[in-house]
Amino acid sequence: MPDLKDHTTLRLGGPAERWIRATTEAELTEALVAADTAGEPVLVLGGGSNLVVADSGYPGTVIEVATSGAEIDATDEASCGGAMVTVAAGESWDEVVALAVERDWVGVEALSGIPGSVGATPIQNVGAYGQEVSQTIARVRVWDRTLRGVRTFASADCHFGYRTSRFKADPGRHVVLSVTFQLRQGDLGAPVAYAELARALGIEQGERAPLAAVRQAVLGLRGGKGMVLDPDDHDTWSAGSFFTNPVVDATAVPDGAPAWPQSDGRVKTSAAWLIDHAGFGKGYGTGSVALSSKHTLALTNRGGATTDELLALAREVRDGVAERFGIVLVNEPVLVGCEL
Repeated sequence: MPDLKDHTTLRLGGPAERWIRATTEAELTEALVAADTAGEPVLVLGGGSNLVVADSGYPGTVIEVATSGAEIDATDEASCGGAMVTVAAGESWDEVVALAVERDWVGVEALSGIPGSVGATPIQNVGAYGQEVSQTIARVRVWDRTLRGVRTFASADCHFGYRTSRFKADPGRHVVLSVTFQLRQGDLGAPVAYAELARALGIEQGERAPLAAVRQAVLGLRGGKGMVLDPDDHDTWSAGSFFTNPVVDATAVPDGAPAWPQSDGRVKTSAAWLIDHAGFGKGYGTGSVALSSKHTLALTNRGGATTDELLALAREVRDGVAERFGIVLVNEPVLVGCEL
């Protein structure tokens, strides 16, 4: 059986007991029904960019989602100045973003360079540089493993929040089959909400820039932080940002830390700032695991690492931040067969 380390961006994880590669929706749902009927544990695998898998592997069935295809509603594109694009869960997310930029579809350009599959994007409401995928999702079609049938959720019913959704809140129940995006038509991207991206584009925050320019600027920024996959760069052997930016009461934000007011009256602050100011700078670590030399939020496999070693570093960082600032960081990647 394949090792999961060969299918995750961290390059960590042991073998699966059983492996099924599903290239069609029928194969995917049939595999799910068979495993659920037999009472076997199931790990649904997309791009493997948001997984930390135990060294012992997975004692059950791994179902690799390798479905493909996209449907474009050209009528909507012509009449409403936009497009409805339905994409299979197994497609590469960044290839969808590249297609959107090529076709002058607005709304996902700042999400360039994010690894993984389309099916994973609504689960954690993928976001970067001021955009979230929920801003363009019209509906999500899933296989409900409890009801054993196909369901379609409108965006408003997905319960999207910061790095969360109804699918993440009820893990394992819903397997995404396809996602429908509603994208505006135009050659300028959405107003740039993120100061760092605006500076890279040479514009003011809130202004707009050509789609292609936004994509290239985002790829440049992500590349500079080791967030664009490169097999020759160990800084990219990661699960991306390992911790989410904490949302806390305004009184809990340390002096000098970034603070972004939230709709509920609380404040979101920077996990990277907290990690750095707790004494864990870029490159912190020893041997085979370390914080990225380009970005403190990424925990990286320097080659030959184990999951146990990576989690030990994650605990050290989490506990150090809690001791210094009283804020407990929460991991963003899904932990499979292991605990933090």
